[in-house]
Amino acid sequence: MRSAAESTTAAIGRGSDLLDNVDYRLAETPAEKEGIYRLRYRAYLREGAILPSEAQRLSDKYDDAPNAWTFGVYLDDELCSSIRVSVLTSEWRMSPSVELFGDLLHPELDKGRVFIDPTRFVADPDKAKRYPELPYATVRLGYVAGVHFNADVGLAIVRPEHQAFYRRLFLQETWGEPRLYPGLVKPVGLMAAHYPTMRDKVFARYPYLHSSAFERRMLFQRSNERHTMPSDTVVSPFERTSIVPQQS
Repeated sequence: MRSAAESTTAAIGRGSDLLDNVDYRLAETPAEKEGIYRLRYRAYLREGAILPSEAQRLSDKYDDAPNAWTFGVYLDDELCSSIRVSVLTSEWRMSPSVELFGDLLHPELDKGRVFIDPTRFVADPDKAKRYPELPYATVRLGYVAGVHFNADVGLAIVRPEHQAFYRRLFLQETWGEPRLYPGLVKPVGLMAAHYPTMRDKVFARYPYLHSSAFERRMLFQRSNERHTMPSDTVVSPFERTSIVPQQS
């Protein structure tokens, strides 16, 4: 029987193979968003993170924030997982992590630091059993965002029992002790990694986290922006990209 570490390593190794079949889709239509909200509810309820609700959907005020991108991850045209990526700057501070740990994050944002805040990471329980590498293909979007926006720090709000995993795999350290987020029944702590320091180490360990400038631009460009940006626009690696929504 494989150890947990061996199983994790094997799953990460297959992550690059899974990427050949993964379809990342930015949720922009009501139908795409509704599918993700219902997936969130099923996943959170299954792990005991929320109480049952008649609506059987889970959304919040940050889903439509201008500094947030919600992605669905599809395999064979089926929604299998999702994650929301918020980009925090001194001008744009809307995210669950800021709401819960504002006393720690606002002073850093005041200094002009840029944070990537991936939240609402969920996976269909049945699909996750079939594809153990699915979580790694999903959280990859946080690293893609980190490069695209040349962020200083990657954040994660994590339950205490999962912090050792994030520390071992993603080299994150604890920034804030667990607090109870509204709507959840289990507290979460704040973890973080300094991208410029850790980026090369993480990429060396997990090459599948690399992305091309074209992929980054296509993922984080909203549909109304695709008609306004010149086709020859080039975003250099680690060049800080604006998150200010462009007018259609």
